[in-house]
Amino acid sequence: MKRRLVIITGLSGSGKSTGARALEDAGFFVVDNLPLVMLRDFLKLTDRGNQPVAVVVDVRSSEFLEGCDRQLTLLRKAGYKVDVLFFEASDQDLVRRFSETRRRHPLALDEGVSRAISQERSMMAEIRGLATAILDSSGETVHELRRRALGVVLGADAAIQQLQVQVRSFGFRYGLPLEADLVFDVRFLDNPHFVEELRPLTGLDQLVRQYVLSQPDCQEFVTRVRDLLFFLLPRYRHEGKCALTIGIGCTGGRHRSVAIAEELQPLLLGSGCLIELTHRDIDRTGD
Repeated sequence: MKRRLVIITGLSGSGKSTGARALEDAGFFVVDNLPLVMLRDFLKLTDRGNQPVAVVVDVRSSEFLEGCDRQLTLLRKAGYKVDVLFFEASDQDLVRRFSETRRRHPLALDEGVSRAISQERSMMAEIRGLATAILDSSGETVHELRRRALGVVLGADAAIQQLQVQVRSFGFRYGLPLEADLVFDVRFLDNPHFVEELRPLTGLDQLVRQYVLSQPDCQEFVTRVRDLLFFLLPRYRHEGKCALTIGIGCTGGRHRSVAIAEELQPLLLGSGCLIELTHRDIDRTGD
């Protein structure tokens, strides 16, 4: 059986990192921007167990791009089943993403982002023509793009089985997360905000975590929520649900909800789902 190798490539800002993380969560060994001269040695080193591999190749990998047709042919002759996933998006979406994240386009000099995007499209044209699948991320959420990438690589049925769970802390002061499917309110716990030395810290700090998690009611709460989710998650997956967002809320979203979300996330790793963790309001002041 041929070993699986997925080349993740495409335009800067189009979702290559999202695709790479999705495959990593699905069991692929993923490496970003590996120099071409090291690719063969890397594949040999990761050959144990026949683990599938994904390599991110972008405009920085000029050696690969200049002879990509020949390189792909050599890899296939060496016994690899090679797929090429090409990520792209509209110019409008790419410009907006670079503006929102304040990241610098790798080709942007004095000409600006729009000129850099046009130049990159030209440089990537050859490998785009060799792509197994082209994924246009224009207007898509991260969850939608993850599902499509998994569907292309693993097949539609396997992608559906990969329930993606987002554990998200938030502050009720700033409103409920609209995307939340389940919401748990932890405002019944003692608030670190009223402890002077803990107020400037967050639930990522050990002192706050200890203060919150040492409360007996907190330990029982985490245990009960974990048991409930282990009951629910396989049933959601069986019904074909692809993504689930779990909101953990306190007053300001900086202390209690963050500490409990951090505690809950690793407990769910054995559920067979893809678990992600985000803290919506951790950078706001107050709790």
